[in-house]
Amino acid sequence: MEDKFTFKHRPIMVGEVLEGLNPKAEGVFVDCTVGGGGHACALLESTGSGVHLVGLDQDADALAAAGARLAPFKGRYTLVRANFKELPRVLADLGLTAVDGFLFDLGVSSYQLDNPRRGFSYMHDAPLDMRMDTSAPLTARDLVNELTEQELTAIIKNYGEERWASRIAAYIVEYRKKSVISTTGELVEIIKNAIPARARREGPHPAKRTFQALRIAVNNELDILAGTFRSAVKRLKPGGRICVITFHSLEDRIAKETFKELASPCKCPPQLPVCACGRVPQIKLVTRRPVIPSNNELENNPRARSAKLRVVEKIGSVLNSREGE
Repeated sequence: MEDKFTFKHRPIMVGEVLEGLNPKAEGVFVDCTVGGGGHACALLESTGSGVHLVGLDQDADALAAAGARLAPFKGRYTLVRANFKELPRVLADLGLTAVDGFLFDLGVSSYQLDNPRRGFSYMHDAPLDMRMDTSAPLTARDLVNELTEQELTAIIKNYGEERWASRIAAYIVEYRKKSVISTTGELVEIIKNAIPARARREGPHPAKRTFQALRIAVNNELDILAGTFRSAVKRLKPGGRICVITFHSLEDRIAKETFKELASPCKCPPQLPVCACGRVPQIKLVTRRPVIPSNNELENNPRARSAKLRVVEKIGSVLNSREGE
């Protein structure tokens, strides 16, 4: 059946992102998670013909929506279906050795959450999928039906920061002895039964953390971040910037720690009068603390409430492309 669900995604902190990217009259910018094209459109609207946008996304629906939204800027953008972990290959294919800025808007989009057919939401009963790239082989159904109790516990605890991870994993394993878990609705009921009633009455929806954990695992969202950030830094022109929008603590921690290491790489003992290790900073932190949405934006878009924006700027030169990733 044709999916007629409209791709809707409201970009977050658009003004702050444009200020962070700091575009000039000319330049190439890469939106590594172009989604529906909201940030990309704002960048092209605010600049002239000398600025070109490369948009990556692994979701075919997102690329179709971005193409429609960016149509007025014909000739000023290039869209590529790819996961941002493929950034070095994508840029090489486009003949780009260095660019002026990167944007990473991490997490799941409003469209993916709201479209029941995608299986991301605990609010809709749907096939248990959760793939951002619908051509990928691994689904959330595969995980809940095939992983061991210990593996499920680790995913739910580490990626969902769920205190009831072991109970939820045990209930999943017990349920699947009688029946395959095929839908989000089935999984929600299992989670509700696993979490004590008193705990279910407090905090967010009882399935929120488990669904987050499974989504992260299905799409391998966290393991690729640090390496991709490093790849992006290597391919920035001096003065070029990277903007990263995160939506939960695990993403933000990786961004914070990776950028901190690249900004302050010296490993010398503090008692040494001068650096002897030879490690030089590759970036400077433009935002020492993350930027958060304004109260006005939160009133109009409650889903922005956990968003954090970090911005860094390249110093030095573009590293030799033959160096290791």
